[in-house]
Amino acid sequence: MHPFLLSLIAIFSLYFVAKWLYRPRKKLPPSPPKLPILGNLHQLSTLSHHSFQSLGRRYGPLMLVHFGSRPTIIVQSADAASEIMRTNDLIFANRVGSRSSTRIFYDTRDIITAPYGEYWRKLKSVCILQLLSSKRVQSFNFIREEETALLEKRIKSCCSSGSPVNLSELFMSLANHVTCRATFGRKYSDGEGGKKFLMLLTEVVELLGIVLLSENLFHGFRGLIVLMVSIIELKRLQKKWMRSWIW
Repeated sequence: MHPFLLSLIAIFSLYFVAKWLYRPRKKLPPSPPKLPILGNLHQLSTLSHHSFQSLGRRYGPLMLVHFGSRPTIIVQSADAASEIMRTNDLIFANRVGSRSSTRIFYDTRDIITAPYGEYWRKLKSVCILQLLSSKRVQSFNFIREEETALLEKRIKSCCSSGSPVNLSELFMSLANHVTCRATFGRKYSDGEGGKKFLMLLTEVVELLGIVLLSENLFHGFRGLIVLMVSIIELKRLQKKWMRSWIW
């Protein structure tokens, strides 16, 4: 290899090593050892709260774990939770920004992904006064009563015929019916319309999973391509949703 190229590589290598060694050290909570790309995901079981409890016994009630590349503070004591949620609530009130939330959720203009500030406070005020007020909630009572009566009827029918009852599925269906009727004025559970609705919902959930994995685990050019393709597909589904179910 040419001596000039060797010198250039050596200089850049020394620069990045020195930058890494002398970078400012942040005062972070104790953290279990992590792996590249995965972070601490390999230390979590399907019962994640059990895994956090086990790690908390070793690293304390306030610890730092990495979900892929995403650093996350885990709080496991009442005192620490009070310190964060009450004493320093404004410091922790903001949302984590991401490419996906910016592109999918209308440039983070909804109440879930909007950053904390004057705009979010106005959104909160509108939601409390116009959507979640006692009068508004009471106006949907008939929907909840009708859907609950239908649920009871289905359970009685299953009991009479001796067929098994999947309560988880029935309660999910109840929540879906009430939400759709209150939001869109109709429910999408029966017939061809219901199938299309569920298929669209399944596609959205699967793509959101790909987006989260791309943002938190797979860095670099390939991860960026996967992320952008998934976001484009989500935008397409978003327009399809608006055309089919809302407009």
